[in-house]
Amino acid sequence: MVVKKIIGIETEYGIHTNGDLKDNPISASSVIVNSYVNEVLNDKTKWDFDDETPQNDARGYVTKGSVAPVVETHLVNAVLYNGARFYVDHAHPEYSSPEVADALEGVIWDKAGELVLKHSMQIVRENIGHDIVIYKNNSDGKGNSYGCHENYLMDRGLPFPKLVHDLVPFLISRQIYCGAGKVGIEVPSKKDEEVYFQISQRADFFEEVVGLETTLKRPIINTRDEPHASSEIYRRLHVILGDANISETATFLKLGTTAFVLLLIETGNVPKLDRMPLNPVAALHQISHDISLESKIELNDGSHIKAIEIQEEWLLLADNYFHKYGGELLGGDEVAKLILSTWERVLGLLKSDLLSLRYEIDWIAKFNLVDAYREKNQLSSNSPTLKALDLQYHDLRDDKSLASRLKLKTLVTRDQIESAVYNPPESTRAYFRGQCIKKWSKSIVSANWDSIVFDVGEEPLRRVPMMDPLKGNKTIVGNLLSKCHEVTDLLDKLDT
Repeated sequence: MVVKKIIGIETEYGIHTNGDLKDNPISASSVIVNSYVNEVLNDKTKWDFDDETPQNDARGYVTKGSVAPVVETHLVNAVLYNGARFYVDHAHPEYSSPEVADALEGVIWDKAGELVLKHSMQIVRENIGHDIVIYKNNSDGKGNSYGCHENYLMDRGLPFPKLVHDLVPFLISRQIYCGAGKVGIEVPSKKDEEVYFQISQRADFFEEVVGLETTLKRPIINTRDEPHASSEIYRRLHVILGDANISETATFLKLGTTAFVLLLIETGNVPKLDRMPLNPVAALHQISHDISLESKIELNDGSHIKAIEIQEEWLLLADNYFHKYGGELLGGDEVAKLILSTWERVLGLLKSDLLSLRYEIDWIAKFNLVDAYREKNQLSSNSPTLKALDLQYHDLRDDKSLASRLKLKTLVTRDQIESAVYNPPESTRAYFRGQCIKKWSKSIVSANWDSIVFDVGEEPLRRVPMMDPLKGNKTIVGNLLSKCHEVTDLLDKLDT
């Protein structure tokens, strides 16, 4: 079975502050989230942790020494009007976008998250007096990395080992267009390597091919089996390998190509030759360290291949699939066409005119900026100034962000993004979640991805399950929600 590729992004933002909150990122992150929630929401809808099962492993077992992600129920955790989750994860403010039906919607609601964080900084600065700075990046320069995780709805029936085998070569090679770029290396075990600039912020922090971890011994394929949907039908693939992107083109390609490849794997449209690297982790690092894109990784059969050649193989398979079956499962033909045309154009320019992508691909934009500054000021490749420029690229303050000065190419409008801050996507169950929180937050005890718990003033509490991400969209429930003025009306109609 193949399923529509519902998508979501979870972004942990970097945070820096001085004064009373210095050296206390958990408190600073709590201030950021609480300030936004208290000012913007009428009533804070708490996150429901009952369905959290981070210890479930898709392999059916847990390897010795593996530690499941910690669920921190004591930290601030809220649901926004747009159906997103805004909370403190470890020591970072995290925005988890609502579920969307295609990669272009993914860009819109990911960018809406940036506006949420910008607004949070402004509220804290004006009302509390703290100057907290937020960065959309993936490492703090001190050997610590934080994630930008993607989620994709998949068929539960696809054997997990097959998914791993087919997906690993794609994931380690896609960084050539969705890497965020990085000056130098900060992983202690790799400090002796001479890398002036690399493609990915996250690559060096990965140590395993497959595993349950997300913060230690990070794996290329994460095995967390928590579908947030009917576990008999669906799997949620939790991808932790990617960088946080400022560029809309990079985010669109990251989501769109991955969704397309997962669809190809489900339908058996995979490369005829085995492209599994002999050492996938080493190959991941090797690709990131080579901004010329000429390096060839060694495969299991002893042959060698470039990252861009792996991507070209998947592009050809995707194009063939589209011409046979269309793009309905990717959000429609128009979105699928845009994925294919952008993928093809970017791969072509990566081979022929790499710097022409400096307004579309984050790592190229950053490298062009940093290297020009280095040459102009005759700086050494390990100058701290270059690392400062790297960080400033990701600064969310409009007057400080280097990325914003570059005028990166956009795919969606400012109006679409601003609307998405307060409105859920109409294409998934996030619509039902967001609209209910807008209309009846006083009667909602808690909510999560697959249910909402209502309190209508009588026992027991009423849990409304939402086990299918494809249902609960505006087409299905829009008329119902518009006709119900009281929450009891809604619950009665849902019962019947």
